[in-house]
Amino acid sequence: MGLAFFERVVELQKKHGRRGALVSNGLQTNATLINDPLAALWSRYKFLVGVSIDGPQEIHDQHRRNMKGQGSHADVLRGIDTLNRHGVEFNALVLVNASNVHHPKEIYRYLCSLDIYHHQYIPCVEFDSTGQPCSFTISGKQWGAFLCGIFDEWIQKDTRKVSIRLFDSTLGHMVDWQYRMCSQGGRCNRYFVVEHNGDVYPCDFFVESQKILGNILKNTWEELGCCSKYGSFSRQKAEWSNRCKDCDFLRFCAGDCLKHRFYKDRNPQTLSWLCTGWKRFYQHTLPSFEKMALSLLNERPTTLPPQKKTHFKKLPQIEIRRKDVCFCGSGKKFKYCHGEGKAKKARFTGFASH
Repeated sequence: MGLAFFERVVELQKKHGRRGALVSNGLQTNATLINDPLAALWSRYKFLVGVSIDGPQEIHDQHRRNMKGQGSHADVLRGIDTLNRHGVEFNALVLVNASNVHHPKEIYRYLCSLDIYHHQYIPCVEFDSTGQPCSFTISGKQWGAFLCGIFDEWIQKDTRKVSIRLFDSTLGHMVDWQYRMCSQGGRCNRYFVVEHNGDVYPCDFFVESQKILGNILKNTWEELGCCSKYGSFSRQKAEWSNRCKDCDFLRFCAGDCLKHRFYKDRNPQTLSWLCTGWKRFYQHTLPSFEKMALSLLNERPTTLPPQKKTHFKKLPQIEIRRKDVCFCGSGKKFKYCHGEGKAKKARFTGFASH
């Protein structure tokens, strides 16, 4: 979009923002066109930048090519260097596809060698018009092995150094009963997507004609948020399979993103394409996450005298009445949501801040 576009963005925010309001700007980029003027502006106004980089050059360049068919890795590194020189905060987004899914440790170590310590790993799951997976789509088994590989590197010595979005969100739920990723919640109503012409959609994975909610030139935010189409889309998240209700890991995956459940006939009760991978990941990591959650709880300050400070030896249990609204945000009563199935009577291991 160029420097003038972002200057105009800031100008409009200053013009229309109320005194005392905080404005947060973020953008996702392949970093190939970042120059000094852009980076200087982003630094001045504290933009948060996500940089797409899929690993070392031989891995990254397999799919990320420029208009001439040449690999873009060298241009990405130049963009990252420019961001660093101007002190712009950024993180790395790795699209985990069929080409790099077998190299978790190599990718993780490479990002750390670039002094990048905020990571997001996104599974590449796409289907053609017949419902068949595209050639670059990964399987659930591959996804699970990849995440376990990343975790095994991270757990050794980087838990207080490298922030990985999925890991942060899992710990956040254990410690504070909060989800930091929309895919882990019980509803799809976290945000809107606004297209260039003002059309509004419920999710960036579902910018489709039948999903349009309205237009910001014609509708208020309140109207868009309360429209029946948005509500029905949102509720599909918790319409998961009966097999999910009996799964010990439903609390963490909430059936996974609808995008990964709509690959057949758009039935929300279809198991996630990545289900086997999520199970493998949580089976492998939850004992370690629980230990870290305990450590975090015990480090928290307390108003009690030092000799009375509580030290947790196991995660406290939170009692949830079956008629209470479920913690996941689905809007259902607990007994009809996470309260169903084995080992989910009315108590959960975890800590809720008050």
